[in-house]
Amino acid sequence: MSGSHARRRGAARTLLRRIALGMGAVAAFGAGAAQAADLLALYRQALVQDPSYAAARASMMAGQEKTVQGRALLLPNVALDANALHNRLEASELDKDYGSHQWTVRLTQPLFRLQNWAAAKQGELQTSLSDLQWAQAQQDVALRLAQAYFDVVAAQEAVAAADELRRAAGEQLQFAKKSFEVGTVTIVDVDEAQSRFDLADAQLIAAQNQLDVAQQALAAIVVDLPQKYAHLRPEVKLRGPDPAPMDPWVEAAQKDNFLVQQAMVSREIAQREVQRRRAGHLPSVDVVAQYGKSKDLSRFPPLQTETVESSQIGVQLTVPLYAGGAIQSQVREGAALLTKSEQDEEYAKRQAVLSARQAYLGLTSGLAQVKALEAALQSSLSNLASTKLGYEVGVRINVDVLNAMAQVADARTRLSRARYDTLMWQLRLKAAVGRLSEEDLAAVNALLAEE
Repeated sequence: MSGSHARRRGAARTLLRRIALGMGAVAAFGAGAAQAADLLALYRQALVQDPSYAAARASMMAGQEKTVQGRALLLPNVALDANALHNRLEASELDKDYGSHQWTVRLTQPLFRLQNWAAAKQGELQTSLSDLQWAQAQQDVALRLAQAYFDVVAAQEAVAAADELRRAAGEQLQFAKKSFEVGTVTIVDVDEAQSRFDLADAQLIAAQNQLDVAQQALAAIVVDLPQKYAHLRPEVKLRGPDPAPMDPWVEAAQKDNFLVQQAMVSREIAQREVQRRRAGHLPSVDVVAQYGKSKDLSRFPPLQTETVESSQIGVQLTVPLYAGGAIQSQVREGAALLTKSEQDEEYAKRQAVLSARQAYLGLTSGLAQVKALEAALQSSLSNLASTKLGYEVGVRINVDVLNAMAQVADARTRLSRARYDTLMWQLRLKAAVGRLSEEDLAAVNALLAEE
């Protein structure tokens, strides 16, 4: 695990550099919020502005101190004691008041304290744990930002489809009214067209509300929302998982998933805690040294000042004999917590496998759904064109045209949502194996363009 911990700490330092880049991106973004923003720009902005990520960064910085604190338990401890006292001596022949000053410097160097060695190793592991938690936070903010961003652009495309349907339904309504005036259609056709127009109007209102909700969710991550967004280009062909089989992803998730790695480190910390508590039964050996000086100031004859210097150096042995059963109880508690951490690790592995499988199946089925919806949209467009032509020559009725228009709008909305959902499954699959990075967001971002 030590090599893995070192790699994660290196990744943490890389994240610090990314935050610095993000700050520069935010400055540029704030100067031009009216310009189109893409996924990568908002991600770098989120690295600076998202409060949950900032909290994780502060937690990581606090975790770095655990190594220092653990190492301190193995180093010398130096203390200075000093006092100034007023003393009164009462005896049968003499009452005496006098002052005294004393100071002592004391050094203690642990030689054998097994609990300190266990605690020092715990400190290193706790630092590694904080690094892993921060790396997990980076993945989380990337996923949350991508989901919020895709929700906004998908909602915008849904609004555009609903608006187009409403416009087309309005045109069909006006056409039906004119046809009714000249007697070529009945009032039923007008009422049907009016009903579909009102329904399209309601759908547009609902789509606009969904867009507002999505924008507010994005605003919870980044402060300043752009006025324009980059959308997925229509000609883009989404790619499947690489490698294609599911098994490599599942195997990687069991080892590299950040929650699994955190559980593994937590289990090691629990093992060290059991060692530390068991060491409470063992003797401890310290090197002790001290040097001091005391001075008594007499006010009575014979007036004199007595100065005493003292120094000591040696080895001190401490053997615990009885602590009221506290040590045995703490050992039993630590063993139970170790069992808990082992079960937490197993649970984390199973959840990682589940997440990897869900993301893999979501991605592969999403690709198939996108392909099917692309065909459905083309069929719907062809159906609409032929239905309009049939209506013009009198072989189709008004309701057929309205149904065809609604089908086109529905196919467009479903296809848009499916494409963005498939991209999200792609990112989730990378996150399930602990490999989601800024480079992955950049690759997705390259598929986007301003409309």
